[in-house]
Amino acid sequence: MKDRLWTWPNVLSFARLLGVPIFLWLVLIKQDWWAFGILVFAGLSDWLDGKLARMLDQTSKLGTFLDPAADRLYIFATLLGLVVRGVVPLWLALVLIGREVYMALPLYLLRRHGYGPPPVHFVGKAATLCLLYAFPLLFLGVHSGTYAVVAKVVGWAFTIWGTGLYWWAAVLYTAQVRQLVRADHRSGELKGAEPRP
Repeated sequence: MKDRLWTWPNVLSFARLLGVPIFLWLVLIKQDWWAFGILVFAGLSDWLDGKLARMLDQTSKLGTFLDPAADRLYIFATLLGLVVRGVVPLWLALVLIGREVYMALPLYLLRRHGYGPPPVHFVGKAATLCLLYAFPLLFLGVHSGTYAVVAKVVGWAFTIWGTGLYWWAAVLYTAQVRQLVRADHRSGELKGAEPRP
């Protein structure tokens, strides 16, 4: 993996990060259509930066950090806005934030054993996409009209799927960490059993 700063995927990730505070401000002042547009951009650019990284061979260490960081910040900012506006219950925000708190332990164990964060799993990516699609629809659902009813139903479907997959990805990451830690312990035991010259 190359250590590059200015790549097209990284530019898109930077743009997503810059949009987070603007998005949150728009939500809090109830400019839902502008906030909706930023969320749509975030979802599309999230898909596009991964596609470009593979297509242009521009995968970078910075990109592997920026991409999930931007996703998480959008999820947290959206949850905050949705809870403040009374669109989603507080318990949903706590369930999603609880997953991030839980993931701190496996990541800590990886660091202790000299490993970096695990690569983003397909299930984790699918969960993030579900949530990034769900939140704009939930914003549309607070309005009146047939489109709002449909948006609310589909938005909640994506929210439930995304939350389930988010926790399932945490289980898969935990299993990966467990395998690596066990392999390290076995390796250490074998080295200790070798006769010294």
